[in-house]
Amino acid sequence: MLYRNIKIRALLVSAPINLPKPEGAVNDFFEKNKKNFMRKSDTIYGSEERRGDSMEFWTYLVETAKGWSMEANVIRFVFALLAGTLIGIDREYKNRGAGIKTHVLVCLGSAMVMMTSHYIAVTYPDIKSDVTRIPAQVISGIGFLGVGTIIVTGKNQVRGLTTAAGLWASACLGLAAGIGYIEGATLGTVLVLFTLKVLNLLDVRIHKNAKYFDLYVEFEANQNVSLFIEEMRKHDIKFSNFNITKAIIKGDGPSATLSVEIPNPKVRETFLNEVHENGIVKYIEEL
Repeated sequence: MLYRNIKIRALLVSAPINLPKPEGAVNDFFEKNKKNFMRKSDTIYGSEERRGDSMEFWTYLVETAKGWSMEANVIRFVFALLAGTLIGIDREYKNRGAGIKTHVLVCLGSAMVMMTSHYIAVTYPDIKSDVTRIPAQVISGIGFLGVGTIIVTGKNQVRGLTTAAGLWASACLGLAAGIGYIEGATLGTVLVLFTLKVLNLLDVRIHKNAKYFDLYVEFEANQNVSLFIEEMRKHDIKFSNFNITKAIIKGDGPSATLSVEIPNPKVRETFLNEVHENGIVKYIEEL
């Protein structure tokens, strides 16, 4: 076996190997792939040119918006419209009280107020007026819309705070677009959308693993309330703000809302399942 391996190796070493000449092989390789190289180079240079055109167009929008002309006014209104629409879409998907139209109107109205103040300063330079005086009223005046979106449900749950904050942010973005601060309005819109989309997922995850949370419970009968309290003490669960409400419909049991503190987040799901399976409560929901 060893002799056979040595013989094979000797034949391999002694056998002539016909390789193409380096220069001819390289030339043939480039000739065959010339079109591919040209196509790739065109793609690279074409993308760079498009990128340069995009940057030039963006610079044109920013510089034009800072001036005072019909084009500047159109650009400001368009950016205010886009900011309000993008934020309103997120609220509309979640079926909130203030949707696309509300956010767009707030954003456009704020931009109009800012542009009017700018118009006064440009058209009547002799009048000593503060450009920020009128827009400042938008920040405080938007509160009446925010109050309208904040409600307290029958489960003592406060809803609408994020929508109210979104309306206030839309007003601020409209003011930025109205004065021609397009860079700030664009970046602000992106960050607001990041907060509503990405940070909302983080908020849900933290709430799911939190030791403190609120519960809404409906009981079959009055005596089940004491059984529910015993079950909580059995799992070493602390509670506070235990508010019991009598049933409106005759024959139904009471309902309650309470704040809960659990020793371990893992006990949370086990406790809720046991309480529901044992028939102690008719309905239970995390708030």
